[in-house]
Amino acid sequence: MNLKDVLRIGPVMPVIVIHKLEHAAPLAKALIAGGVRVFEVTLRTPVALDAVRAMREAAPEAIVGVGTVTTARDLEASLAAGAMFAVSPGLTPDLAEAARGPAVPLLPGVMTPSELMHARELGFDALKFFPAREAGGVGMLRAFAGPFPDVLFCPTGGISAETAGSYLALPNVACVGGSWLAPVDLLERGEWETITRLAQEAAGLTAG
Repeated sequence: MNLKDVLRIGPVMPVIVIHKLEHAAPLAKALIAGGVRVFEVTLRTPVALDAVRAMREAAPEAIVGVGTVTTARDLEASLAAGAMFAVSPGLTPDLAEAARGPAVPLLPGVMTPSELMHARELGFDALKFFPAREAGGVGMLRAFAGPFPDVLFCPTGGISAETAGSYLALPNVACVGGSWLAPVDLLERGEWETITRLAQEAAGLTAG
């Protein structure tokens, strides 16, 4: 799987925290109904890996990834759970080595030029810019474009539906990561139609 192609599928990749396994399947269906096919399920709860399995079964057309991957063990568990890609807030030598071979494609996080250069030396040219807002936002990504024209980004962290367009206007941004599509309160109330509407709005976002 070419990770750059995956990132270009839609303008927003929802960053999802699932506390209850029974939310996974209806959430996947709600996002798909809204035109969002690529999801990131974060490893922040005990049910996250089971949620990945449930989402892939409920929505076979979805491209389900795992986020908050920080160790080689996390990456191995993600592969075993059926994740189609993995996202990390950073990058370590062990994680980079684990991403070689049969492992799932890895989107490592960077926030400085030195981290970007290190990731690129290790063979990564699709990167998560994190935490985007705190790390300089649109201005920093625009500055990266000159010396690093071959690198494509998915900025995540502090981005909203209102600010996403300014990131999407940058030529080195494929999509943005956002948590506003599936907030915990909507999951708890089972407001799947609201999530579908939010997904429809996100899928229609353009540069601006």
